[in-house]
Amino acid sequence: MPQKKLQWDVQQNNESLFVKLSGELTRDTLLPLWEQRASFLSPKTTQRLYWDLKEITRVDSAGFTLLAELLNHYHKIIPNSLIHTPDSVRTLAELYDLNDWFEQFII
Repeated sequence: MPQKKLQWDVQQNNESLFVKLSGELTRDTLLPLWEQRASFLSPKTTQRLYWDLKEITRVDSAGFTLLAELLNHYHKIIPNSLIHTPDSVRTLAELYDLNDWFEQFII
């Protein structure tokens, strides 16, 4: 059975910081992202942060909670948005009655 994991790749230019997540965003995989976020998430106040979820294969409630926390935290610093948001993330937003709040980040 293949090991479930979460990977990320960060790319930036003067205007944008892109965090491309791939794999599973679950209780079992999210700890490294949480622990290492400060080492790669230091956007300039002139940048916009994009979370690219195109290659996310699975999200559970813990993964959704982490994503919501990251969106909320960085929203206080710079504009940030979700791109390629999977239906499963939108469904979790509805289940937690956060869809109105969450929609502001989806482009």
